[in-house]
Amino acid sequence: MGRILAVSRSEFQSVPLSGPQSSPGSPWLVPVSPRTPPEMFSFGCGTLTLSLTLALFALVCCPGSGEKAFKVYVRPKQLTVKPKGSLEVNCSTTCTQPEIGGLETPLNKTVLAEQTQWKHYLISDISQDTAFHCHFTCSGEQASASFNVSVYQPPTQVILTLQPTWVAVGKSFTIECRVPAVEPLDSLTLFLFRGNETLHSQTFGKGAPAMQEATATFNSTAHREDRHRNFSCLAVLDLLSRGGDTFHKHSEPQMLKIYEPAPDSQTVIIIAVVSVLLALFVTSVLFCFIFSQHWRQRRTGTYRVRAAWRRLPQAFWAPQA
Repeated sequence: MGRILAVSRSEFQSVPLSGPQSSPGSPWLVPVSPRTPPEMFSFGCGTLTLSLTLALFALVCCPGSGEKAFKVYVRPKQLTVKPKGSLEVNCSTTCTQPEIGGLETPLNKTVLAEQTQWKHYLISDISQDTAFHCHFTCSGEQASASFNVSVYQPPTQVILTLQPTWVAVGKSFTIECRVPAVEPLDSLTLFLFRGNETLHSQTFGKGAPAMQEATATFNSTAHREDRHRNFSCLAVLDLLSRGGDTFHKHSEPQMLKIYEPAPDSQTVIIIAVVSVLLALFVTSVLFCFIFSQHWRQRRTGTYRVRAAWRRLPQAFWAPQA
């Protein structure tokens, strides 16, 4: 047999082969394997296998070396609770073997259950908004997660007042809505309605930690149709952004007593006085006219009687023809 020593066309060689088809002076082109010593190939494969084995051994036997970028979780992240209430909080981590971990809070806490990678707490007597911190330490590195607890008081009473309750058409009146003892104020919205029509809506800024009374007012003008409409107030406390619910509370409906405007009292007085004076004037004129006529009649009548009396002697003593 001949030797195989080439892998490319440039390395093809004329190799004499023995066989029935071979003839002197007619060499065959035969490809050969690369010039790589078998010992070198075996050494490369062994080195790669050894490296993979050592890396896998490091991951299995030394977990802390691959957990420097671990995470800490808290559930739920945003919480709401009523004053003096309590809630349950779970702190967990992706570190498989944390050195230390827990929940930082100035309030009373109780561990309900725990495992290597998580702890479950009960926090009680929460009276104001508070920030909490879950933390774990893994391979000398510390990570934490923070969350806020919001204290809320839903609206339990909505009071609507109309001032005045009796109002003339075209006159103004005031609608006032009050919601006592509600928090947080920055999550509260008050809506004032006339029938199904929204007259006014009001939101509030951040208030004091203690519960406060929220008030919304609106000035309107009375119409004839208002006597058949109900006025009401709706209070909405939206805690969805804080991880809570939405609370609604309506007021009792109120109705206005509408009446047509009467003439002004001063105008009425002036008209009455003018009427009386006019009546007195007319009466006095008539009385003067009647009195003058009567006096003239009496005077005229008395004068004729005296004239006739004076002429009577002259007629009596006059010579008769």
